[in-house]
Amino acid sequence: MDSTEGISHTGFHAGSSPAKDETRAAAEAARRRVRIMSATLYPTLPHPEPVATPVARLALKTDGPSRGLLDGAWWPRSRDLLSELPALTDVLDPLWGRITRIAVNPEHWPVIPRAVPVDGHIVKVGWFTPEIDPHKLLLLSYGTGRWDLLVIPPETGAESAARLMAAASDHDGPPQTASALIAADEARHGVLAADQPLEPDEAWEYEGGASAVSAAVPHQTGPPGRASRLIIGM
Repeated sequence: MDSTEGISHTGFHAGSSPAKDETRAAAEAARRRVRIMSATLYPTLPHPEPVATPVARLALKTDGPSRGLLDGAWWPRSRDLLSELPALTDVLDPLWGRITRIAVNPEHWPVIPRAVPVDGHIVKVGWFTPEIDPHKLLLLSYGTGRWDLLVIPPETGAESAARLMAAASDHDGPPQTASALIAADEARHGVLAADQPLEPDEAWEYEGGASAVSAAVPHQTGPPGRASRLIIGM
């Protein structure tokens, strides 16, 4: 009796224990892998610091006896409409009413999105080759009106850009198309991008480094007693 129990007991451990041990080891290894994967898949990430969007660089005509062919000038920092249009509408919506549609000539824009998300709404974008000057941006505000801006090439030097902004936002100058203004400045002063390099402080300001207060609040220039132009983001 004692020997039988001993054989039976010994046989049970000898025949079953290795399989169970392997099963337990495999299960424990699987649990460890799950814990490791869980720790890897759900890390605690630091919150990124918000990056301020540069203010759009604009010169706009104010109300006057005749608006002419252009309502001002816009000097974008790139030819990427998706990144440039939100900053532009941020400035224009409070001044002109919510901008709902924008149209361009595709000659100088490598990609034209059909719609651009801006602050609180979507702006639809279209393009027309013969109807729109290649250097002009057409803006529509539903139920309010239409505006036309000279688009100064992003690579233009600061001196040329300042001259073109003044010409496009001048009430008293002769009415000229956007391309005619650029051609006239090139004829008088040479290629737009050939300006002398700016001093470091000047370059910082023109690239959006001016103080938030001065950049966000439009200031007026022109003869005393008459506001003829709004300069924004310069």
